Amino acid sequence: MTTDMSHARDRRGGAARRRPLVGPQGYTWILPALILSVGLIYYCVGYTGYISTLDWNGTTPNPPSVGLSNYAKVFADPVFWMAIRHTVLFFVVTFVAETALGMVLAALLHSRPWFGTVYKVVLFVPVVLAPAITAPVFRQIFANDGQVNWLLNHIGLGAIAQPWLAQSSTALWVIMIITVWQWTGMTVILYYAAMSQIDLEVLEAAEMDGAGNLRKLVSIIWPGVRGTTLALATLSAIGSLKTFDIPYLVTVGGPNFATEFLGTMIYRTSIPLGEVGYGAALSIMLLVIALVMGILLNLRRKEKGVMR
Repeated sequence: MTTDMSHARDRRGGAARRRPLVGPQGYTWILPALILSVGLIYYCVGYTGYISTLDWNGTTPNPPSVGLSNYAKVFADPVFWMAIRHTVLFFVVTFVAETALGMVLAALLHSRPWFGTVYKVVLFVPVVLAPAITAPVFRQIFANDGQVNWLLNHIGLGAIAQPWLAQSSTALWVIMIITVWQWTGMTVILYYAAMSQIDLEVLEAAEMDGAGNLRKLVSIIWPGVRGTTLALATLSAIGSLKTFDIPYLVTVGGPNFATEFLGTMIYRTSIPLGEVGYGAALSIMLLVIALVMGILLNLRRKEKGVMR
């Protein structure tokens, strides 16, 4: 009898543990967001997929269907593959630079320097500045007669002064420098929060064993913030695919497509050139690449056993 009662309690306890987190009455609260997501976002994605099968300039009625011809055109377009190469290089360089700078600056802020709060604000200011404000400033700074070349000429390095935004070999690197300047503050804040979760006793024990700052950073802090690093990698990868504002506002994708990304290519194709069907196909390709990249990065994180 006692055994049967125990089993009954276990079954009741198991049923209680398996009770859904959201009861029927909870769906009333999530219904507006569900309608917005399904009715707007996914409808727009589906409609974009439909447009990608049309030969349409965005204005004429009853455009003819071309099936998958726009997608075949995408794979045969050398500018598309150039944009993919730029995106990969952009992701690798900006992610490595932002991670390295964010890690070091966050560790320095954890050493409790004077005016630490002021440093945090100064580092985070570029994140909240609109690209429409910063782009003209950097366009002036890196112009042929801008402040960068002026400084190089006045410190005896005039030989390397050049039109940074007007040549293919340097324009993309300028875009990456601007992006690192803009988003390193976000990386610093996230790493600073992650470092706050590391047990101080572990760091104190490492100090007692003779570990210096560099050793603690490499052996304790870096593994301790691995989850944040992988989350930042996912965000940076998807952000690189969606890059549009800075390249378009600074160089308009030029010169000679040197700073062309998928975002700038979609806009240039759909609006100025009026090839809306082809632009929609590029948009669907961007969506597919972003989904695949996000899934691969999340699988990588699960394989390492790291929880978000």
